[in-house]
Amino acid sequence: MNYTCIAVDDEPLAIEKIVSFVERLPFLTLKATFDNAVDALAYLSANKTDLLFLDIQMERMTGLDLLCALPDRPQVILTTAYSEYALKGYEFEATDYLLKPYLFDRFAQAVNKAVKRLSERAISQEASPDFIFVKTDYRLVKVMLSEILYIEGMRDYRCIYTSCGKILTQQTFGSFEEQLPAAQFARIHKSYMVSLSKIESIEKHRVKIGKELLPVSESYRDGFYKRIG
Repeated sequence: MNYTCIAVDDEPLAIEKIVSFVERLPFLTLKATFDNAVDALAYLSANKTDLLFLDIQMERMTGLDLLCALPDRPQVILTTAYSEYALKGYEFEATDYLLKPYLFDRFAQAVNKAVKRLSERAISQEASPDFIFVKTDYRLVKVMLSEILYIEGMRDYRCIYTSCGKILTQQTFGSFEEQLPAAQFARIHKSYMVSLSKIESIEKHRVKIGKELLPVSESYRDGFYKRIG
């Protein structure tokens, strides 16, 4: 299977390295390169890609600002010369973090990690399960997709609100996005993910589910409204 990617870096030599390394991987196709995050954001708003190679420290708009602005993120491999950004990168659930200067072997390792995640997600979506297992405390709890209302982020925990009650877990939103069918669930905020079938109404960028009004943040707004037409 072939996967698409783009590269964003304001250093010409860094872009050249990525272009050269991608050419050595027959299953990867580089669709575009950008020397700034603003143009990359415009491209990603109109085009989908499987993998994003992204520098962090750039003028006008940083790589992390770009991630904040993307409602539907591809797999992300961060590339930077500054090790202090590593923790911040993982907060955005980046697939991997390449510290410059990196060699081809390390580059290929990061790409293979991204491809594995993409493959697992595709298999999961093809299977279209009607339930997921969620780790809570020392147990795995079976949760029916039809019972999920929404998921709320609460610091180190995520709370799954269902028609039968609440379930607390330390699973990340990235994990839920891989488990839950994209056709049935959508991220509307950095702290909220909702079941589309449970939405009763939308008003003033707020989603009503039951008695709750959940905010649709600006970062996720365009992607969410496109999903619901």
